[in-house]
Amino acid sequence: MALQYANPIVLVTLSVGLLTALLAEAADERTHVHFPMPLPLEDQDFLYDGAPDAALVELGRNFFFDPILSGNKNISCGTCHDPEFGSGDGLALGIGEGGAGAGPGRVTVDPVTGRVPRNAQPLWNIGARSYTSLFHDGRVEVLEPDDASGAIRNPAGSDLPAGVSNVLAAQAFFPVTSPIEMAGQYGENPIANAAHHENRREVWTIVARRVAAVPEYLDQLRAGFADIEAAKDVTYRHVAEALAAFQTTAFRSDRSPFDTVLRTGDKSVLSPEAQSGLNLFYGGAGCARCHSGPLLTDHQFHAIAVPQIGPGKGHGGDMGYLQRTGLPGRTEDEGRYRITNDPADLFAFRTPSLRNVALTGPWGHSGAFTSLEDVVRHHLDPLAGLSVFDPSDVSLPSLKHVQSLAARGSQLRFEPLEPDRRDEFDLRDSWAMATPELRQRIADANSLEPVSLTEKDIENLVAFLHALTDLSVLDRSEIIPADVPSGLPPQPERKD
Repeated sequence: MALQYANPIVLVTLSVGLLTALLAEAADERTHVHFPMPLPLEDQDFLYDGAPDAALVELGRNFFFDPILSGNKNISCGTCHDPEFGSGDGLALGIGEGGAGAGPGRVTVDPVTGRVPRNAQPLWNIGARSYTSLFHDGRVEVLEPDDASGAIRNPAGSDLPAGVSNVLAAQAFFPVTSPIEMAGQYGENPIANAAHHENRREVWTIVARRVAAVPEYLDQLRAGFADIEAAKDVTYRHVAEALAAFQTTAFRSDRSPFDTVLRTGDKSVLSPEAQSGLNLFYGGAGCARCHSGPLLTDHQFHAIAVPQIGPGKGHGGDMGYLQRTGLPGRTEDEGRYRITNDPADLFAFRTPSLRNVALTGPWGHSGAFTSLEDVVRHHLDPLAGLSVFDPSDVSLPSLKHVQSLAARGSQLRFEPLEPDRRDEFDLRDSWAMATPELRQRIADANSLEPVSLTEKDIENLVAFLHALTDLSVLDRSEIIPADVPSGLPPQPERKD
């Protein structure tokens, strides 16, 4: 028998109460913790148990900020991994070799062939042992992580010297071989010439000879390595090992409010909004499926329809840009697929660590997102985000001096791009997104299902992401030396 109520006010009251209860139950489900909270970071989680030899760290510090490692002696590791800009460069796609200045103020002073094709990755906690692969596509990778002497897959193959102690040291072998990052273009210097012909061993030999010829560096190398007695004993492996030691200590970051929660279990150190965001992150929003562990990354690779801006890595088979402009270059970046050749890895990129994420924008492998809220909204519905993405909303650094390949073969040379072709050159920044077939390829690879959250949920998630900021990293200018043994001006300039 159905119950009947004579008073309509009672009915309204019961309906409102039932609706409130249902909403509360739904909200509780969204914020219920489904994924375990990680253990806090400890010294043993880092290379060298978090305490590499001090002499090695100081040597690596000098190398990191010294332009002597670059072909034209005009750019350092620190140029694109600047402590002032969250250990990145504050740009969607940076200006490498041929530029001057720091961060968003960097401009071209010499002709360049383009921007660096991927966003400069932040380095926070890059010395953690759990990093068994590096770069956006994981192309430098320990194949057997449980084997301390295991092989390291890398772009140089067997040319990578034996005895490289860890994947972070292995990674340091490659920026110096990139023409657009540090080596320079063919004809500009001997390192650039070797890099153009992919003679990586010659690049590493020249750099090692350069640093060994500096008396102060030779003294520091002797202090850091027992196998070095004379300049002839110095190899690039020594440079790379020192760089790894320095980065392990300089970019360690585990003193955020979130770390306090991990160490004490006391969530009251977070704002109410951040607490709700934490519950969503580990609960109904599902963020912790991929952003897991103490570094908030599963170290895996996922395709989530991140828009492609800039020229990409020259992947794919689309020749439309060449046909339209006559300028070389395809405009896609197929990500992990180009490492594994597994179609399941098309447009997949590594899950970034979220440590200090509020400081490390722009975000995404192409720097396509200019705010944390944009990133969160894209993750909630990647296909919708891709469909409405407008590359003109992203500010890319201006390239005032551009050169292009003018001749090949024995007459290989680069010449300044003709002014009347500049508009054609700039088309490549938005080509992939302006081409429906290329945009659809990215959409088809997406593996992330939509998640429904309220506007307040999104606000709370962003608040939690801000709670991942370690306030000690806001000013780490002290890691930049006032001068370096080569006598070249350190990059970036230290601001005292």
